[in-house]
Amino acid sequence: MRCFVSYQSDAIKFGIGNRSTLGFDFFELMTRMMTDPVVVAGAQIDLFYKTLGIWQKTAERMLMLRAREADASKDKRFKHPDWSENAIFNFVKDNYLVAAESILSAIREVKGMDEASARKVDFYTRQFVDALSPSNFVATNPEVLTATLASGGQNLLRGLENLLADLERGNGRLAITTTDMKAFRLGENIATTPGKIVYQNELMQLIQYTPSTREVRVRPLLIVPPWINKFYVLDLQPKNSFIKWAVDQGHTVFAISWVNPDGKLAKKGLENYMLEGPLAALDAIESATGEHSVNAIGYCLGGTLLAATMAYSAAKGDDRITSATYFTTLVDFTDVGDIAVFIDEAQLASLERRMRERGYLDAQEMATAFNMLRANDLIWSFVVSNYLLGKEQVPVDLWFWNSDPTRMPAAMHSFYLRGMYQQNLLAKPGGITLAGVPIDLSKVTTPTFILAAREDHIAPWKSTYAATRLYSGPIKFVLADAGHMAGVISPPGTKYGHWTNDNLPPSPDEWFASAAPHQGSWWPLWDEWVTPLDAGRVPAREPGSGALAIIENAPGSYVRVRSIAS
Repeated sequence: MRCFVSYQSDAIKFGIGNRSTLGFDFFELMTRMMTDPVVVAGAQIDLFYKTLGIWQKTAERMLMLRAREADASKDKRFKHPDWSENAIFNFVKDNYLVAAESILSAIREVKGMDEASARKVDFYTRQFVDALSPSNFVATNPEVLTATLASGGQNLLRGLENLLADLERGNGRLAITTTDMKAFRLGENIATTPGKIVYQNELMQLIQYTPSTREVRVRPLLIVPPWINKFYVLDLQPKNSFIKWAVDQGHTVFAISWVNPDGKLAKKGLENYMLEGPLAALDAIESATGEHSVNAIGYCLGGTLLAATMAYSAAKGDDRITSATYFTTLVDFTDVGDIAVFIDEAQLASLERRMRERGYLDAQEMATAFNMLRANDLIWSFVVSNYLLGKEQVPVDLWFWNSDPTRMPAAMHSFYLRGMYQQNLLAKPGGITLAGVPIDLSKVTTPTFILAAREDHIAPWKSTYAATRLYSGPIKFVLADAGHMAGVISPPGTKYGHWTNDNLPPSPDEWFASAAPHQGSWWPLWDEWVTPLDAGRVPAREPGSGALAIIENAPGSYVRVRSIAS
């Protein structure tokens, strides 16, 4: 529970859940509950009868009149067998789940609140309910109790050491360790696909990867990752590296590695990121390979930037990007899911004041917000593992990457939050102007491949589907299983599948209703889609063989600058 208080304190301190606005939202909720007590009374009656049912079931089990639970709960918090097999812990679990459902259903039944306030109240109530789970406490978690008795409390002592280490790592703020941070070394056992830095400016380094085939496709492939994270999510280890896989398919792959900015870059905005990012990369790629046109991929925020770049290029008559692929990308921000609870005027104003003081958004602040979107998976599971069970973290490449976020320039982040999330200007023709050019996505006529992820909590798939109504060229929409990262990092042989449907009806629900399910990775499907857009094969291109000299080995120096101590 103290960990929850720590996270909540950080959230409020950094403008994630502004104290004043949140207090008013809950005050309005209580007022409406008192003026309409039927909702509260109904919830209490329902809770009473469900609780009676739990008492009856438990009594029957204690008297051997009922068999133990046959199956473990699907809730990951209660996977330990004792939650089902032990009558007492089963009673504790069921009471908690019924009470949690009653609380949430009661607030969701309250009428008259505006949508933004209702969503915020629902979100923070869920945070509170999740924090009170019996799995988060020593006395009510059977796995923790067993470990404590077996070790004489050594697990709790190790847990205290882990907690103190995480507080030290976060400079007094709780920075929960999610993996063995010493197990990975960039360029040695993570981000290892061979390549060279062939271009750099203030905002990015451009990596050209070494070919692994004798011949390569004519058109190079440019990858634009999000600037909120490091590019190597697409190059974790050889077995799950999209970049290595693309190189092995004969693509000449170039990837942008964004700088981890400090206060000196405070005034860099979206326009700068476009001009000094993908557009500068296009110039560099032509110098390096002699090729005028490329296929491009944008991931998450990098996809949003790519979409804006496509519209800018269309207006300027620049045809260098022949096809655009978007991984879990929002361009229409009408419904952004739970992230909306962090983006109201009071919170943005508070955030902007702090960013003006230092010139950037601290990476830990955004990490806290994203972790709260999936608190049970990204906070409480590690609280139990690290601090109650006292376990040592196992090496997980994706968690290492997730613990390596980047800062963001104040001007860029402010413009992005206000222009995209708050005002949804990118989806409106001429809503934003970059380098003197009004941005209109409907002017984009190049072939487009859109990948969404069904369990995505950052770019909800039904919201990413809205892009199918914005571009004017041919569009292929594919829905991957899993979430924002696992849905993308889905190599051949993966357990995750995907759905396809060549028809693009107006609503995502209609699309899914007639979509065909497929087992396995979507990566080969994308390659089948992009191959006909190419123009043959040429001898493999080695980095440095063109007009650009090699600066250093991949993954480069920009990616090595960390925001959070390891």
